[in-house]
Amino acid sequence: MLGAVQLGVLAACIVLFVPMGMAGWHLSRNKMLFFSGALFISLAVGVHLSPYFPSISDFMSSPASSTSSSSSSSAAVDSGNNRDSCLSLLHEIVFDVDPVSSVNGSVYYLKSWGWPQTGPVSECEFQKLGRPDTSDLLNGSWVVVAGDSQARLVALALLSLVLDSERMDSVRGDLFKRHSNYQIVVSDIGMKLDFVWAPFASNLTDLMVELKQNSSYPDVLVMGSGLWHMLHVHNASDYGVSLELLKGSVTSLLPLSPELGDDGPVTGSVSFRPPPFFWLGMPMLINSMLNTKEKRERMDDAAFNAYEIELHQSKILRQFGGPLLLLDIHSLTRNCGKRCTEDGMHYDAAVYNAAIHIMLNALLIESHQKL
Repeated sequence: MLGAVQLGVLAACIVLFVPMGMAGWHLSRNKMLFFSGALFISLAVGVHLSPYFPSISDFMSSPASSTSSSSSSSAAVDSGNNRDSCLSLLHEIVFDVDPVSSVNGSVYYLKSWGWPQTGPVSECEFQKLGRPDTSDLLNGSWVVVAGDSQARLVALALLSLVLDSERMDSVRGDLFKRHSNYQIVVSDIGMKLDFVWAPFASNLTDLMVELKQNSSYPDVLVMGSGLWHMLHVHNASDYGVSLELLKGSVTSLLPLSPELGDDGPVTGSVSFRPPPFFWLGMPMLINSMLNTKEKRERMDDAAFNAYEIELHQSKILRQFGGPLLLLDIHSLTRNCGKRCTEDGMHYDAAVYNAAIHIMLNALLIESHQKL
């Protein structure tokens, strides 16, 4: 390119100065004619050289275009970073557990919770949703909650946000029938909720296979397992294998069936974000409060930690490259503490209510909505 420009400049010099010198020799007595000829020749040279240089408009617009493109790209990255940052802060919840009365030596506590109003968490503008906002967000949705008794309590907490107290009284009796499924349609908002009793990871895998065979995919899926496996199988490695199988079945439900790598779902060169599927973590187990000898022997801290390691290594969670967002019941129950449970395993409604609001705020973040 440089050689072509140099050649063009040399040719221009020949074209420009030789004729001008000759014209100056013959036209020196007529200055007007001389400068007219020089101007004509200069224009001819300009036309001759124009292919070798970028246009002024290109020169002026390129930096602006580059800056605009860079700004747009930067804004997109910042938006994605902010979204992921806020998702990671959703569990920064503070519980207040205050004694309110004492009857026959038993102390009763008032439990409340909320997000800090200062620091990075406050910038995310998390919010507790009332019935109207929850109804708007879940309007027309199919929600599936699958798992053990922890999942049943999560389903109860969700329904308590969209149903009035009178209807909730009838719901509790049907929802808590021992080891059974439950289905309800909230006709006011067109929301359907299915609770599926699936205490083992293998049960959840069967559910994923059934959903795929029927080509029916919920708008929101919450599922979890571990407690029953810890109690009845008590083999963390076997639990890890079950989670690997479950991860594969969940992945098969995702759009375009993306491959899951160490850095998350990938579909070639197209960025991919999984749908809002959630994993329900196990609660903090308070061994001394567990109500049977078998539970106290099998569900200790060592067993819990081994099962948590298998969960992380399975990479079923999005934070480790998998498809499921974690609803970290363990951190919530730990923050609420012993005063929030009567049996060391099932906790006060405030814990599961907080978990539902974490899920709802995650849905808002993922869908770029504000209420």
